[in-house]
Amino acid sequence: MNMKKILVANRGEIALRIMQTVQNMGIKTVAVYSDADRNSPHVKFADEAVFIGNAPSSESYLNMEKLLKAAQDTNSDAVHPGYGFLSENADFAQLLNDNKITFIGPKPHAIRVMGDKLAAKETVKAYNIPMVPGIDKAITDLVLAKSIANEVGYPILIKAAAGGGGKGMRVVQEATELEEQMQRAISEAKAAFGNGAVFLEKYIDSPKHIEIQVLADNHGNAIHLFERECSIQRRHQKVIEEAPSAVLSPETRAAMGKAAVMVAQACDYVGAGTVEFLLDADHNFYFLEMNTRLQVEHPVTELITGVDLVEQQIKIARNEVLEIKQEDLSITGHAVELRVYAEDPFDDFLPSIGTLETYQRPHGPGIRLDDGFEEGMTIPIYYDPMLSKLIAYGKNRQEAIQRMLHAIANYKIEGLETTLPFGKFVFEHEAFTSGNFDTHFVKKHFSKDALFKLYKKERKIAALIGLKLYLEHQEILKVPEDKSSNWTLKRTNR
Repeated sequence: MNMKKILVANRGEIALRIMQTVQNMGIKTVAVYSDADRNSPHVKFADEAVFIGNAPSSESYLNMEKLLKAAQDTNSDAVHPGYGFLSENADFAQLLNDNKITFIGPKPHAIRVMGDKLAAKETVKAYNIPMVPGIDKAITDLVLAKSIANEVGYPILIKAAAGGGGKGMRVVQEATELEEQMQRAISEAKAAFGNGAVFLEKYIDSPKHIEIQVLADNHGNAIHLFERECSIQRRHQKVIEEAPSAVLSPETRAAMGKAAVMVAQACDYVGAGTVEFLLDADHNFYFLEMNTRLQVEHPVTELITGVDLVEQQIKIARNEVLEIKQEDLSITGHAVELRVYAEDPFDDFLPSIGTLETYQRPHGPGIRLDDGFEEGMTIPIYYDPMLSKLIAYGKNRQEAIQRMLHAIANYKIEGLETTLPFGKFVFEHEAFTSGNFDTHFVKKHFSKDALFKLYKKERKIAALIGLKLYLEHQEILKVPEDKSSNWTLKRTNR
């Protein structure tokens, strides 16, 4: 299948990152943009750009008909959805396919199956893949829920069947909390996903979150590209990732990779996908879910394998046979990634919307920055506040971490607060550097006071510099001692 033009149905850093590979492959690119993104770098970079609506996502990046029309009007052969927005929307994939436009991603069936956690569990059950003990059907009946919880044993986890991002998720420590937490989870799931179905499973205390990258083609070939460690999270949202994990043995890595490939085969998966697992303290792993798209953290896998995942997605969508064999792959070096958000880590990570008065990118050996902003731009309030992905690669984990810290120090952003200080906190923390951390890292170790303490030295130096400059310039900046002036006298006498 020949592709001459690809429309990227996304914005910001991921749109720009996809377009760079597309153009390298000799394929024309089409950008789409809302009112808020009219002057964004991804729009300037593309060969063509189509305006698709007002700033709110529902009127632009989530409007399937507008995106279809943009693809048709530009004679695009395919659409790459990136991540977020419509990337895991089976109806959008079907709409494109029905109109003879290739959706660069899995088939609608795989998206639907893996988008429902209960359906996903049912699909992979026959493959003897380890799963967390619990019930694999939706429930709303409290009596049944109590019976299951007693059988599984507390603490238990209530999860929305159609959930993600921590919504519709509740940890129940004891039976007296079950009824209230069930009601809250069902209500939140309905509000977030339009589906109040929930299920129960054993709560794995202090787990690691490990995911496996997979690729599969239309010809029955499927491989894995090793793991990513994604345990540094806040509010169930990943914020720092790395590859490979610091704790997996070769045997566990191979077993998890094999399980991930079987998950992909179970749903007839095509393209790039990620199978997520929980790893307990004894290094037992359990299937969690599958993300049927490119992941935010895909760069760390690219750096340790030398494989361009977007290029592979496009080749698979062109119906090419997967050119990489499992035995061709090996792990070389180590990579870490920090998601840089326009949020204030000194104030409970509240959004910090403003203008990038200063925006200077870090450079150096092993540093990669995927971003979609320029100095002087204002961060829109309508979308995810992620500014960029900062990635550091080294010959080993220690070198990658040191390069990351150097990059954080040389990434100059003024005009709004960012999560760069949080990144410095994590990458310097003993629990992280030792590899002895889990998904509760933020809850266990991070606080505003701890961050202030980390930056105490920097604040003292800044204050001394400020005082020095003031003393040097006090003659130049001398203010009259008389509080009155001719101007004020004239104003009062008028």
